[in-house]
Amino acid sequence: MISIDTSKDFLLAADVVLATHVLFVGFIIFGLLFIFIGKARSWSWIRNPWFRLLHLVAIGVVVIQAWFGIICPLTMLEMELRLQAADMVYTGSFISYWLGKVLYYELPPWVFVFSYTIFAAVVIYSWFWIRPRRF
Repeated sequence: MISIDTSKDFLLAADVVLATHVLFVGFIIFGLLFIFIGKARSWSWIRNPWFRLLHLVAIGVVVIQAWFGIICPLTMLEMELRLQAADMVYTGSFISYWLGKVLYYELPPWVFVFSYTIFAAVVIYSWFWIRPRRF
């Protein structure tokens, strides 16, 4: 008979969700950075319309959530998985501890709304300054 430790399974799932969340944030931040670096270095891939549209949609989702005070679904899923594992939120594994430190900050909500909105404005500006190719 195979024994499954469900609390470990929930913790692993929570860590996977957290890592996915960090990758999503990294895509948004580094995507814009690479767009600007790519302009200077004449990288053609930064003009890929699918990459650019996905990048624009990603920051758009973040901004809309911030404006309406919606908690990110990835955060909610991770917290629920940690609760299912009877784990205190963000005190689980090494991965969850450090990725959580990178991702979550204690600041007033308006700071995030303002920051995300400015970042989105720069992404929109990059769309017109560094035009993607046609679809």
